[in-house]
Amino acid sequence: MNQSENKDRISKYLAPRIQNMMFAELSPDYLSRTGALEILGGIPVPVGIEGSDDKGATDLKNIVFNMARVIGADPVFLYADKYADFIKHACGENAAPMLVSEGAKSADTGDFEDACMLLRGALRIEPQSREALYLYARACKEIYESESASAADGMGDEERIGMFKAESSETFELLTMIHPDFAMGYYFLGYAYLNMGLYLKAKLTWQVFLKHSAGSELETHEMDDDLLASLRDEISERVEELEGPVEIELGCNSIMGGDFAGGRDALMKFTEGRYKEWWPLWYYLGVAESALGNAAEAIADFRKVLTLSPSNTEAMEELVNLYEATGDMENARKYRTKIQIVHSNEEQEKAERGQ
Repeated sequence: MNQSENKDRISKYLAPRIQNMMFAELSPDYLSRTGALEILGGIPVPVGIEGSDDKGATDLKNIVFNMARVIGADPVFLYADKYADFIKHACGENAAPMLVSEGAKSADTGDFEDACMLLRGALRIEPQSREALYLYARACKEIYESESASAADGMGDEERIGMFKAESSETFELLTMIHPDFAMGYYFLGYAYLNMGLYLKAKLTWQVFLKHSAGSELETHEMDDDLLASLRDEISERVEELEGPVEIELGCNSIMGGDFAGGRDALMKFTEGRYKEWWPLWYYLGVAESALGNAAEAIADFRKVLTLSPSNTEAMEELVNLYEATGDMENARKYRTKIQIVHSNEEQEKAERGQ
């Protein structure tokens, strides 16, 4: 999870949630009685969202939760450090667990942005909290997955989806590094790698899940034994299904590493069967054939890519280069024009979405 001033991915999407936050100063008498005068003296605290049911509420728990929301939405907020200090002062060892519990409640109601804010606040207090990292990664995952369908219809914010997706994946990675015996971190991280097309990483990650979710290796967990058994069966099937994709990925890696003949030979056996409709297979075959000087075969491969991925400008650019190298200027112009059309359509779609 990255909440530094320059690299925080999602603050700009959470910040609108606190734009209407109401602030008020706590009385010096109250601060003196609670021993917090040095922390919050003269500093306004968030007491509620304007127009909400808790408008102006000064209950300590309410203030703590709102401070966490402010910190979570805007980690570089002017009084963020003061708020974190007060939360730790007021709640002691229960500070992070209390925020995690409240974040879990928000997630249960479907308010995943609120969950993210509260859990980011918890991580400001306890950066290595297993529960906060796990639930935060899952909340980010729920946000990008729920909005991906809209993006597929041309209505979603692809940048926002990408930022929450990256935040979720990175946080699951961090979770497995800090808490390497926690099986469920590997369960979700495997799916994150799968969604990125990193099949070898997904397979290896799921193998670790199977190890840590088995018998004596299992860290204390809070799930029904039947559910755990179901997850293990699910992942065992996934690992088996990844044998082919992993071989393809390794073949592609060989080509990217300069072993064009070896990579091509590894991929050729997949041109018939269940993976023959994967356009990356044909793209990397085209790259290999082109590097090996087999222009006709490379052209055929890149044209195959376009039957499966019609707007693939990378394949079009390869075709432009190949046709120019073979002196076929007419086809080179044809694909150069197609590239321009695709880029123009993309710009028009962005304009229509107001991006």
